[in-house]
Amino acid sequence: MHIELAALVVDDYDEAIGFFVDALGFDLVEDSPAETNDGRPKRWVVVRPPGAQTGLLLALADGDDQRKVVGNQLAGRVGFFLRVDDFAAAYTRMREAGVTFHGEPRHEVYGTVVVFEDVAGNKWDLLGPSEK
Repeated sequence: MHIELAALVVDDYDEAIGFFVDALGFDLVEDSPAETNDGRPKRWVVVRPPGAQTGLLLALADGDDQRKVVGNQLAGRVGFFLRVDDFAAAYTRMREAGVTFHGEPRHEVYGTVVVFEDVAGNKWDLLGPSEK
C-alpha cells in the first residue's frame, strides 16, 4: 500500500508544470485531457520526483473557494517535504531557477533543511540526507 497522489491546487497548469519540472527537476508523468464531474474540460496533470512512487496531481482551482486556497493549502505551515540526495546541487539549481527561499540552509539532526515556496506560494522543506 502507498499514497499514489496528493492534490496541489494551482492557478495555471503550465506555470505549475514549468516550476515542478524545470526548477525542481520533477518528471511530468501525465498531462491528459479530462472532465470535471459536471462535464467541463480540465486536465489530469501529474508530476513526480524521479524514481518516486508518490506524485502530485496539479489541480486547477475551480471556483472561488478553491482559488482562495491556492498558495495557502496548509494555512502558512510547511506542508510538503522534498528529500534530496545532494542538497548543495538541488539548492543551487533551485536558486538559479528563481525559487524563493525563506532564510539560509541550516543543519538539523534530520538533515540540512531550508524552506522554499512552490509556484503557488505553498511552503516546502528542502531536506538533505540526515546526519545519522
